[in-house]
Amino acid sequence: MSAPTHGGHSATLRRQWVDHAIGQISAAGHRSGAARRRVIEALAEHDCCLSAQELHDQLQSGGRPVGIASVYRVIELLLGLRLVQRFDFDGGMSRYEPALPGGEHHHHLLCVKCGDVRPFDDQGLESAIHATAEHADWAIDDHDVVLRGRCPQCR
Repeated sequence: MSAPTHGGHSATLRRQWVDHAIGQISAAGHRSGAARRRVIEALAEHDCCLSAQELHDQLQSGGRPVGIASVYRVIELLLGLRLVQRFDFDGGMSRYEPALPGGEHHHHLLCVKCGDVRPFDDQGLESAIHATAEHADWAIDDHDVVLRGRCPQCR
């Protein structure tokens, strides 16, 4: 199996997701207000998942602040339209990241000591998942992998 590499998505894919998300919101009959746009753009700026609080904290600078209730409303809308993925890691805190329209994705490394989450890609792992599904005659719609351990700073 190949070694895991740093995950994350290119700036082009993230920009495409912003345009796609705004288009889907409009197609669903919702307006694209400033708070929605700022939350969507903030999500797209990151290579990995963020909590609602992290998004809120980020949105307190650089323009009109966005309230925490607005952040949660936008996240709920994005979840309902399947435009974001939610990850419930240890400790009960949900984190969110864009669900890219082409299905591009990464997996996560989670530090069980400090809670740091890092993305990774591994083509060997992807191949093994698809081979397992084929062997089991199973149609896999989605998957996520979280590897738990200790980051270099916590070891």
